[in-house]
Amino acid sequence: MSRLLLLDTASLYFRAYFGVPDSITAPDGTPVNAVRGLLDFITRLVGQYRPTHLACCWDNDWRPQWRVDLIPSYKAHRVVEEVPAGTDVEEVPDPLAVQVPVIAATLAAIGIPVLGADGYEADDVIGTLATSAEMPVDVVTGDRDLFQLVQDGAADDGDFPVRVLYTARGVRKHEVVTDAVVQRKYAVRADQYADFATLRGDSSDGLPGVAGVGDKTAASLLASYGDLAGIRAAAADPGTPLAAGLRGKLNAAAEYLDAAAAVVAVARDLDLGEIDLRLPGSMPGHPVPADGEALEELTERWGLGSSVQRLLDALTTD
Repeated sequence: MSRLLLLDTASLYFRAYFGVPDSITAPDGTPVNAVRGLLDFITRLVGQYRPTHLACCWDNDWRPQWRVDLIPSYKAHRVVEEVPAGTDVEEVPDPLAVQVPVIAATLAAIGIPVLGADGYEADDVIGTLATSAEMPVDVVTGDRDLFQLVQDGAADDGDFPVRVLYTARGVRKHEVVTDAVVQRKYAVRADQYADFATLRGDSSDGLPGVAGVGDKTAASLLASYGDLAGIRAAAADPGTPLAAGLRGKLNAAAEYLDAAAAVVAVARDLDLGEIDLRLPGSMPGHPVPADGEALEELTERWGLGSSVQRLLDALTTD
C-alpha cells in the first residue's frame, strides 16, 4: 500500500544536534552529529513505516514576513539578527549551522527530495503535500501546530488518513497522533486544533493568545461553539450565555484574533510544481544514490560512512 512520509527536516536536525553526542566529528574535527543523527532518524523511520513516497520539507523562510506583519511577536524571541527586506537570522548554534548545508547536499546526493517554498515554512509545505496526497500520510515533527492536519480519513470516501509521528520525546519514542489522541490530550478534534492554539496562544511561537484563556477554557469554548468564528459570534451577541468576563476578554482580543487565525493555520495550497516523491530506488529513474560520485565525496569528507550506508540499505530493502 502506498504511504507518504513527510519530514519536518529542521525539527529533526535540531533534535539530532541536541540529542546526538557532539564528539561525533568529521576527519577534520567539524561536528557532524546533526548530519549523522538525521540520516539515522530517516533510516529508522523508513524501516519502521516502509513508505513508498518520501520528502524532506524545508524552511525556505523560517519566519515569513507576512506572518510577522500580522503578529509582530511571531518567533521574535528566536531572532538574532534582523534583515530588512530579507529573512531574519534565526538563533542556531554555530556547530549546527555549519552542518545544515552538508545535510542538504547529502540528501540531494542520496536522492531524497528536499522541498521548500519561498516565503513559507516547512509546515506549509507539509500542509500542502498532506492535503493533496492521494494516499495515507505520516508527518514526522516535534511541532504541535501540525496536529491540525490530522484526520482519520478513509480511502473509499476520497479522504486519506493523516497521522503525526510526534517526536517530542525523541524519534525512538515518538507518539503516533491520530484524531482520537488529539481529543484525548486536548478535548478538541484535530480539525479544531488551529483555533484551539490561536485561543490559548503558544509561547514557543510568540503567540500571546487571548488573555485568561488557557487549554480548558479554549476547549470548552470550542465544544460549545464549534470553531473560532462561532466563538467570536457568541462573544459579540449579548444574548449568548457567555460569562461577562470571558466575553470581554474575547472582544478585547478582536485585533489579535483577526490576525492570529491566519498565522496559525498552515498553508494547504502552495504551488510546489511537478514533483515526484517516490522512494529513491523504488521505481525506474530513481537510482540510489542519485549522485554516487557526490555522495562518495561527501561521505569521505565528513565521515558519514555507516550512517549513509544504513540509509541506502533501508531505501533499497523491499
